[in-house]
Amino acid sequence: MDRVLELRSELLTALWETLYLVAGGLTIGGLLGLVIGTTLYVTRAGGIAPNRVVNVLLNVVVNTFRPIPFILLAVGLQPIARAVVGTGIGNTMAIIAVVFGAAFGIGRIVEQNLVSVPPGVLEAARAMGASRTRVVLTVLLPEAFGPLILGYAFAFVAVVDMTAVVGTVGGGGLGNFALTYGYRQFDPWVTWTAIAVVVVLVQLGQFAANAAARKVLRR
Repeated sequence: MDRVLELRSELLTALWETLYLVAGGLTIGGLLGLVIGTTLYVTRAGGIAPNRVVNVLLNVVVNTFRPIPFILLAVGLQPIARAVVGTGIGNTMAIIAVVFGAAFGIGRIVEQNLVSVPPGVLEAARAMGASRTRVVLTVLLPEAFGPLILGYAFAFVAVVDMTAVVGTVGGGGLGNFALTYGYRQFDPWVTWTAIAVVVVLVQLGQFAANAAARKVLRR
């Protein structure tokens, strides 16, 4: 009975840590990804503000970091995090790793969704005298808002997956809970409980995103 109560308490703590890591990673990484993806789109050939140098360099950076397996990225970022925030372990380091891992993937998702916006809409806004910045903020992003919601839902699932790996850098969360109290103590019920909680979390996030996207696309 005491073990059950202990595991319940640890599970709730792990769930809170996962939500904290997901919220922090997706918020900061999502904003950075939005900037990266929008910059990739507007600087491409034929874009709103074409700039070959910026576009090529940013593509090289994205294509360099995006394919790196997250576990290797998290370990590789430890010295940088230690120099910036004074620690290479724990949830602070975990958020840095998740942000870094999410930003470039989200950037590519944003770029791909912005491509779906009809060029004629942007050209019409420019013909009416709107500045490039205004076209991006009031036409481009709003037009792609529905697909972007679904894109960020995909990123949400990826970020949840990342939080399950951050135990390698001393982070908490459901992944660390499953490893510590399930795998290492040979208790498959604990492991599958953590898996079930992750599945429920992902389902809730996906359903919410689908509902929001449907609402936006019906306008």
